[in-house]
Amino acid sequence: MTETKLSPPTLRCRHGNLNLLRPAVVGILNITPDSFHDGGLYQNETAVLKRVERMLEEGAAIVDIGAVSSRPGADQVSVEEELKRLIPAIKAVRKTFPQALISTDTFVASVAQAALDAGADIINDIYGGSLNGGLTELVGKEKVPYILMHMQGNPETMQKAPFYKDVTAELETFFREHITLLIQQGVEQIILDPGFGFGKTVAHNYELLNGLNTFSALGYPVMAGLSRKSMINKVLGTSQEDALNGTTAVNMIALLKGALLLRVHDVKAAVQTIRIFEQLKDPSKPV
Repeated sequence: MTETKLSPPTLRCRHGNLNLLRPAVVGILNITPDSFHDGGLYQNETAVLKRVERMLEEGAAIVDIGAVSSRPGADQVSVEEELKRLIPAIKAVRKTFPQALISTDTFVASVAQAALDAGADIINDIYGGSLNGGLTELVGKEKVPYILMHMQGNPETMQKAPFYKDVTAELETFFREHITLLIQQGVEQIILDPGFGFGKTVAHNYELLNGLNTFSALGYPVMAGLSRKSMINKVLGTSQEDALNGTTAVNMIALLKGALLLRVHDVKAAVQTIRIFEQLKDPSKPV
């Protein structure tokens, strides 16, 4: 397999580059009425811009904007509705924060094209190209970074009875096969996301977290999306609202296992976690 690897990996985006010599934070912006933690909070331009301003001030390197909920059991949304929610938000963020790096969370090629035209930099595909419909070809043509996430099933069915013989080995095979296909389609910048909570049991999630370095060893940046998820709450007996401490714990484990991107609701806490991690790597570094 011929692979395009960068060391240290640098995301070359339309509105700037992001060197991943050190880990970075991806701030979550859900402009949906029904996302699992913050659904309904950012339904107008003022709220969106206030949220983005805070995330950037706290140190987010990327703002990930999603207009369709992918929580377990989530209903599907029409392309028209996704565009209606997403495109004005991207345009507003791009106009107000021209240097921001924007990722758009979509699996529809036409929506991805409209998002890129509106000012997005990165395509975040929770279906990992399985729905395709021209999405990965579009990414190859546009030469933008692509987040390849693994999900077993779809949001409506993924948590009903997820099964793997060896979840880490199966995801490694998934990533290797899809990397090959993406390279053939001209995709040059790939980020790997194991899809914590997307068609996985609690045990599967912790097996993946423990084996995360298996994926970073493939030579591409790994993104860990663990923020406030049920894999934390089921272990600690917490709720989404009081899961920040557990999120920080699993984020540190992800960093120790090689993650270079943390996708989070709580940017400040994640940035602080990375600072502690960096000091641990180099204890004599001036503070």
